[in-house]
Amino acid sequence: MSATSSFSFSVSTPTHLTDLTRRSRSRSGGTVVFNAISTLRNSHCLRQLSVTEVFLRYPYGVTKRNSIVTRNRSFSPVMEWQHCTVRTEIDVPTSVAYKCYSDKQSIPRWMPFISSVKIVEDEPDLSQWSLKYKAFGRDIEFSWLARNMQPIPNQKIHWRSMEGLPNRGAVRFYPKGPSSCIVELTTSYEIPQILTPVASALRPFLEGLLMRGLERFAKFAKTYHADSTV
Repeated sequence: MSATSSFSFSVSTPTHLTDLTRRSRSRSGGTVVFNAISTLRNSHCLRQLSVTEVFLRYPYGVTKRNSIVTRNRSFSPVMEWQHCTVRTEIDVPTSVAYKCYSDKQSIPRWMPFISSVKIVEDEPDLSQWSLKYKAFGRDIEFSWLARNMQPIPNQKIHWRSMEGLPNRGAVRFYPKGPSSCIVELTTSYEIPQILTPVASALRPFLEGLLMRGLERFAKFAKTYHADSTV
């Protein structure tokens, strides 16, 4: 992402996913009823893993075009965007914070869960991102290809993923004085709607990660500013 936000899980459909979308028909009207939540509670993954781990085990990268074949017909999961926003004040001018954040390949130096950012050769608006982090006793890895959208100099940087982990986001810069500014980071990621309650429970954890990143960015930007004025 131009920034963060906001892990490389397999995008293949796991064998238990069909169980999660098991359906039954009511005798009265033949209406299809999805028993995904109750099945999820009784599934092997929930008997062995915590709720947060189930969320992390669910394959990112599934889109509305990916269908699950059941006994009677195919089923496409309904996807939903989740959003996390954090902000902090930084003791550098807006132009410095903007320039510093625009240096995508430096982001792994201050964002705790981004392991690498590589600019695609001959395509400066495209970048390959890798995320590695240990949480809930598991090693979490994600990767994605992101495209930088048209920025607004000293005001906004935003991006969206093209492949891999579905995500998008924006960084906004608000001047607070001649030598300080507010940096606001919003990241969004797409998950199956059935996992919305779990995603909501995880939001404080994800916002904490992003906030740690911004706090480290504040220190990085001050060093960057000091070096540029020498």
